[in-house]
Amino acid sequence: MQAWLRRKNIDLITVHEEGRRLVPTLGWPHLVALGIGAIVGTGIYTLIGVGANLAGPAVLLSFLVAGVVCACAALAYAEMSTMMPAAGSAYTYSYAVLGEGIAWIVGWSLILEYSLVVSAVAVGWSGSVVEFLTGIGVTVPQAIAVGPHAGGVVNLPAVLITFAVAGLLVVGTKESATLNAVLVVVKVVALAVFVAIALPHFDAANLEPFMPHGFAKSMGGDGVERGVMAAAAIIFFAFYGFDAISTAAEETRNPKRDLSIGIIGSMVGCTVIYLLVALAAVGAMHYTLFAQSPAPLALIMRELGQGTASGIVSGAAVVALPTVLLAFFYGQSRVFFVMSRDGLLPRALSKVDARRGTPVMITLFTAVLVAALAGVARLDEIAALANAGTLAAFTAVALCMLVLRVRDPQRPRVFRAPLAWVIGPIAILGCTYLFWSLPQRTQLWFLAWNVFGVLVYLLYARRNSVLGRGGDA
Repeated sequence: MQAWLRRKNIDLITVHEEGRRLVPTLGWPHLVALGIGAIVGTGIYTLIGVGANLAGPAVLLSFLVAGVVCACAALAYAEMSTMMPAAGSAYTYSYAVLGEGIAWIVGWSLILEYSLVVSAVAVGWSGSVVEFLTGIGVTVPQAIAVGPHAGGVVNLPAVLITFAVAGLLVVGTKESATLNAVLVVVKVVALAVFVAIALPHFDAANLEPFMPHGFAKSMGGDGVERGVMAAAAIIFFAFYGFDAISTAAEETRNPKRDLSIGIIGSMVGCTVIYLLVALAAVGAMHYTLFAQSPAPLALIMRELGQGTASGIVSGAAVVALPTVLLAFFYGQSRVFFVMSRDGLLPRALSKVDARRGTPVMITLFTAVLVAALAGVARLDEIAALANAGTLAAFTAVALCMLVLRVRDPQRPRVFRAPLAWVIGPIAILGCTYLFWSLPQRTQLWFLAWNVFGVLVYLLYARRNSVLGRGGDA
């Protein structure tokens, strides 16, 4: 029990041994682009249809609920990250505030989140590219286009894009962030084109009935759980990503200023983008016509007679997904890196390349893990697990903020979250309710994952913890 409760010293949390320090190269524009790159991606291009199928036009409320919960969590992240500008995000904050055992569970949950998101996005990008190549007359054999569950052998495009992103991150963090910023501009422009074309076709009749499946999660006659909150629990996937910014704390030149700008700026920007796109979509066409489409925005453009705009939106989706890959892959590699540096995972993985300033070993390890998942695993039935992992991390960060407000009220806070005793409980209760709104099978898988994680902690991590050996990670 003593091991479970041991905590890092906040005053020493940015002190690391030579060869295991990350190099600060990022400014706030890189962080905002990293956040928007992670948030604006698969979610808005595909989940608007999924959400409408579960909530009808009230998917607007689903986006709003998910956005409010994420905004409260983002404020907590901004306070914690500027107090502890070290890599590791929610895992690091939990280690310093709640103890090693909770930190392990949070880190283990983040591994789940990032692994599934990166793998799922890689598979999604593969599908978009195969479809694009087919459109120009290039046929990709099924054996290398999809995994075994879909009749293929390996999803080669998904594997290749994973290693391409890993290679970019190995080259340098700043170079990766700069390319990401350029691609983010492209996809935001494409969404602006969609809104500019679809919004003038707004028809209030398309919003009726507004809430056909009610507010709370309920089981429909077809065995599918529907309602505004059921949709919000899935749409939540479209909002998180700003937590990847907090993993960049150690590589930020001026973390006390730039982290809060990056986290809050990306959240506000993305919430506005999502609400505008969702309003334009459900107003331009009745939700039943695009709810089942894998590419609802492009479908709406085609139905409005805008073939060129449809092509732009579809093309931007191909561009959008690698930015999501880059942001989440970056986040996962940094969480792995810090857990390795702390001794909870093998220490050999946490060496930083002296010339590039990047953790090459852990990046390649992450690439192998993600590529294996993306290449052969069936992800469609377990992708919602990523939401469960994120909800656990968000809850932990909000709790850390409140605990430190009581335990250490005099500690300097460069960014002080407003109304902490309002936004903290909203984030905690909101995340708990969203978790409850997830499919029951997802909840059970998440429990099984963490039971396995606790066993790993007891058998390996607890014994090899640097903190447990009397050192500073």
